[in-house]
Amino acid sequence: MTSTALRPALLPPHLNPGDRVRFVSPASTPDRELVANGVDLLTGWGLQVELGDHAFDSLGYLAGTDEDRLADLNDAFRDPGVRAVFATRGGKGAYRIADGLDFETVRRDPKPLIGFSDITALHLALWKEAGVVGIHGPSMSWYEPNCGPECAEALRRALMTTDEIVVREDPKELSAALTAGEAATGFLMGGNLDTVRGAIGADLPSLDGGILLIELNHGTGLGMVDRQLTQLMRSGLLEGLRGVALGQVVGYDDAVSNGWTVLDVLRDRLAKLDVPILGGLPIGHGLQPATVPLGTLATIDPAAGTLTVAPGVR
Repeated sequence: MTSTALRPALLPPHLNPGDRVRFVSPASTPDRELVANGVDLLTGWGLQVELGDHAFDSLGYLAGTDEDRLADLNDAFRDPGVRAVFATRGGKGAYRIADGLDFETVRRDPKPLIGFSDITALHLALWKEAGVVGIHGPSMSWYEPNCGPECAEALRRALMTTDEIVVREDPKELSAALTAGEAATGFLMGGNLDTVRGAIGADLPSLDGGILLIELNHGTGLGMVDRQLTQLMRSGLLEGLRGVALGQVVGYDDAVSNGWTVLDVLRDRLAKLDVPILGGLPIGHGLQPATVPLGTLATIDPAAGTLTVAPGVR
């Protein structure tokens, strides 16, 4: 496998009005009413929305069996008329099927996969095995209070234009306190911290020459954050890392251990990497999240407070 630092990214074509797109559920079962909102949103852009056969299946915390969820994904990738694949939600389970993706078809006919959270596992696998750019963006369980018109417009621009994407640091985000260092450039890769950590030894590519994007959601304790970051550092996959783009940190406001907060844990661990950090990015599980490509060239500028990312479509 060619080094991910040197391999050119495969950019899917941008979407146009009239294009067919498909909603699938690679992880947990979505709410039908929220998915209907997502259908309305994309239909308003002139897209033709289809639903995977098993989009509303339910099996414990999964949207049906591994076989059926994987079949929906691969059917969407193999259908030449489908021009983008949208995850209805994250949750749990995408990591169970990431190794079964039809990477040969994806390389031959790249199309964007849009999603975040547990869908991070699929983004990592698609980049590692096929070099295809993904889109870290909101799921199609569309809930307007969490993702309003500005959020929707950012998603539309990322998919239907070839404009450069600029995300600005929000000083109100908890992670803004960790911003430090000089500007750095590299390919952007990552997503949900727990899912990135879980991909070690399987779907996580080398981040030599990359900018690591991480966001945290509803913590299970400060020790877990410590464990996740330490595992990443010991994996060897962060050697040659050029910077960290730190998104939203959700659910840790009241987490304190012997005077330490989540910021203390992040500061302690990330300092060992000795790379620039741009925090405060509105990317992740918080309100009004931005949309960014994964796999294209990005620059973090801590002094300016900006993350600039090359388009994820051509």
